Amino acid sequence: MKAPQETPQSLLAESLAWCSGIAYVVLLYVVVLNTGRELTGMRLLLAALLAVLLLPLVLRRPLPALVLLLTASFAATVRADSAMAAGQGLTGSMPIAETQAWQIAYLQALLTDLTVGWIAATRPRLTAAVAALVALGVQIGGASYYREGSSSFLAASAFLALMTVTAWTVGYSVRERRQHMAVLRARAAEQAVTAERLRIARELHDMVAHSIGVIAIQAGVGRRVIDTQPSEARNALAAIEGTSRDTLAGLRRMLGALRQADPGDGAPLGPAPVLADLDGLVERIRDAGVRVDIEWRGERRPLPAEIELSAYRIIQEAITNVVRHSNANACRVSVDCGEDDLSIEITDEGRGLSGLPGAAGYGLTGMRERAALLHGEFTAGPRIEGGFRVAARLPVPAAVT
Repeated sequence: MKAPQETPQSLLAESLAWCSGIAYVVLLYVVVLNTGRELTGMRLLLAALLAVLLLPLVLRRPLPALVLLLTASFAATVRADSAMAAGQGLTGSMPIAETQAWQIAYLQALLTDLTVGWIAATRPRLTAAVAALVALGVQIGGASYYREGSSSFLAASAFLALMTVTAWTVGYSVRERRQHMAVLRARAAEQAVTAERLRIARELHDMVAHSIGVIAIQAGVGRRVIDTQPSEARNALAAIEGTSRDTLAGLRRMLGALRQADPGDGAPLGPAPVLADLDGLVERIRDAGVRVDIEWRGERRPLPAEIELSAYRIIQEAITNVVRHSNANACRVSVDCGEDDLSIEITDEGRGLSGLPGAAGYGLTGMRERAALLHGEFTAGPRIEGGFRVAARLPVPAAVT
């Protein structure tokens, strides 16, 4: 894979960042060079404000910025210590090695540790660990210039080590959290894709399996009566034509929804089927030679779209199984609209799915998944008195009851 070419804007920003970093080194040296016995007040504040110049380079190139900062920090510490020692002379009350150069040294150590924390948050763990060790080594080396005596030097080294470890730990924690959130987002996206794929598979199965079942029945009827009852054969062909057209239109709408990036563009999509469309389903099934009796119970009222669609698809798939596998000439559908749930039941007196090995296919699985997605209940199995029974209960949210 080729690396992306840098644009003129990015090259300009890179050049300005490096110029700003170099300006920081020069100005820091000027501040330290004009330091006498003390580096306090406005001089120390100015040295702190100069860190703004290094920020663009730290954000774009943290590792080179760290090297530049360590070099400038070590040189500034040594130069400040020499200038202060020369200003105090041998008659000063404070030993030459115990100058106030620790002020500029600790200020630079703070800036260095902030850079180490940024590297730990944006770079691999090994790279960040090496950067932290190098930074700590340079800081401890600088401490030997402004601290004399083992106890004073060890105290300064321990303090510098604590600052570096803290900065690295905070930065690494930020990086781990960012990676964890990225993994969670990727997992959520993967689950969403899987759920959508399963939803599309269920829709295609319910649509195609029902239509193919009706077409197969009508084709068989037409083949048997084409010589003796031409009118019945024409009716069978008309049912095949109507069913195939409806299925083709449904597939075209679904594929159009999958292809178009903006749902507002292209051809309008047809509405999802609802329970009110059961009459049309019953008519198509009756043309296939199976009588469907629907019994409505309770108060019929509009329900959430996902409940209407799932209930319709469960009834459609159950009736399709009756047409294709049960060898029954009639089935009964019961739809009970309760206050808190919607109960549906489909029964027949045929041979059930046991007549054909593996006849259930994905149909029962799809119906069970539809009910489970709505936190409902689903049962299916042979009846004691013969035939097959499919039942589902889908809870209705309280807001629509």
